[in-house]
Amino acid sequence: MSLLKKKKKKLSGLSRGSSGSSREQSPLRPKGVTKPAPCGFEGCPNHNPIRPALMTISKMEDLGMSQDEAFTAAYNLFAKMTPFLSVCGRVCPHPCESSCNRKDKEGAVGINKIERFLGDFAIEKKLKPPMLTDEKRSEKIAVIGSGPGGLTCAYHLARRGYPVTVFEGFPKTGGMLRYGIPDYRLPQNILDAEVQRIADMGVEIKVNTMVGNDIPYEDLQKEYKATFVALGAHLGRKLRVEGEDASNVMTGVDLLHKVNAGETVEVGDHVVVIGGGDTAIDAARIARRLGAKATILYRRTRTEMPAIEEEIVGAEEEDVKLHLLAAPIEIYSDGNKATGMKCQKMELGEPDDSGRRRPVPIEGETFDLEFSTLVTAISQEPDFTGFDMFIEGRDWIKVDDKFKTKIENAFAGGDNTNLGLVVDAIFHGRRAAEAIHEMITGEAIPKGHKGTAIHLDKMAHTFYEEAQRVEIEEVAVDERLKNLTAEIAPTLVPDKAVVEAKRCMSCGQCFDCGTCWALCQDSAIVKPHEKGGPIVGRPEYKYKHELCTGCKKCAEQCPCGYIEMF
Repeated sequence: MSLLKKKKKKLSGLSRGSSGSSREQSPLRPKGVTKPAPCGFEGCPNHNPIRPALMTISKMEDLGMSQDEAFTAAYNLFAKMTPFLSVCGRVCPHPCESSCNRKDKEGAVGINKIERFLGDFAIEKKLKPPMLTDEKRSEKIAVIGSGPGGLTCAYHLARRGYPVTVFEGFPKTGGMLRYGIPDYRLPQNILDAEVQRIADMGVEIKVNTMVGNDIPYEDLQKEYKATFVALGAHLGRKLRVEGEDASNVMTGVDLLHKVNAGETVEVGDHVVVIGGGDTAIDAARIARRLGAKATILYRRTRTEMPAIEEEIVGAEEEDVKLHLLAAPIEIYSDGNKATGMKCQKMELGEPDDSGRRRPVPIEGETFDLEFSTLVTAISQEPDFTGFDMFIEGRDWIKVDDKFKTKIENAFAGGDNTNLGLVVDAIFHGRRAAEAIHEMITGEAIPKGHKGTAIHLDKMAHTFYEEAQRVEIEEVAVDERLKNLTAEIAPTLVPDKAVVEAKRCMSCGQCFDCGTCWALCQDSAIVKPHEKGGPIVGRPEYKYKHELCTGCKKCAEQCPCGYIEMF
């Protein structure tokens, strides 16, 4: 029995077309009102079109689409906002899922897995991104840095017909995507494919070209109509502890850069990593793949670790030891080599500016910890060589809400404005591209998302039958540790991607479930002939207000919360 038939069976005692004249009239009448879905509105910093993309897959039969046609349409929706589906499907901590209304039922929709699937599908099928115009413009734009922010800006400018040149100081593109994330999380061939798609749009990419060193920034100002500065944050911050200049002490970003660049790195038998963020976790898991024991020293508790939860769990599975509530205070050396360090035991005090409880030293409580290599991963920062004119006091590059800097015709985004997620940098690059286009043409930037996201308390969510998340079997730990580059989990297969997409509840937008039509005793709701609903661009249900008695059943029982009474 279909889901809709089951629902209709529950509506026993209500017959369509019966007269409502004997019932009390209400002045209120139904109206369909689209509300933002929390996944894309509240969760995703780039406001990716998650709901329509997933519902396109879910409603492919109503749309008369094959699987491949639905996947292509869903990819095109995402590609209007981001060029990095495969990348983000692997490395994003998916705040969209934390905002998904289904998390309060059986678990959030696996948006991240579907995004990865669509990205890989687009690579396999060699899909081209949707362009905004066939026009070729004359105004040249320079992008400094080929990380996610810089390349996203170049992508969206190229979609508008601009000639864009990207300047990259390293031998390969990708910025921190290439040099700061291990290959087992983000394979380089996947990154290469998504970067190549941008290059195929006509974007010129110059590697081994360090603006500020090889080329003065002022030269770009003369040649290009506008610039977008996206330097990344490739410098690891120092501990400022005596002894950290030893030969076997390095920063987390340095370790990851060397490994990802293919250099041979000798770390010995025991690596200690200081820090609790993603770089610290990545460094420790790389150490395990290099054959060493790995210990993470962190000054707060596991709860306060800012790293992605899945990555912390993965590290624990791989026998990375967490030494919590401890901080280094002195490094012991033998010649030019560090051999261990003195650590201070900590306890948690009052919350600091980050909202996390402040670590406070416990007087007289110290211990020693030996290691063969020490990795410091407490934070990182940009190299502003040649960009001093952008800096104000101790701040990094300051931007307004259009990512415009204080320098004429110069915009900036990504980690050189503030450390953030990959998807944050993607948003910066997209909005900056829109602002550059506005500056040149006078066409206003599209207004940001408005309204209030809908949540379960405004939805008749019992309509949706239980459907557990699609889970993927991960590679066994022993196999993971044999290879620096092997991915831990595979991409969804097509049928599983469809199953997971069907878990989307289309929160806040009609998806043609037919509940309102089945409930209405007054024949006041007209069901459209074309199936699918407005969520996938099909006609809306019509309301005959002259027949409606205002019983509110349609609004009260609308699964997605689309119908309101006015």
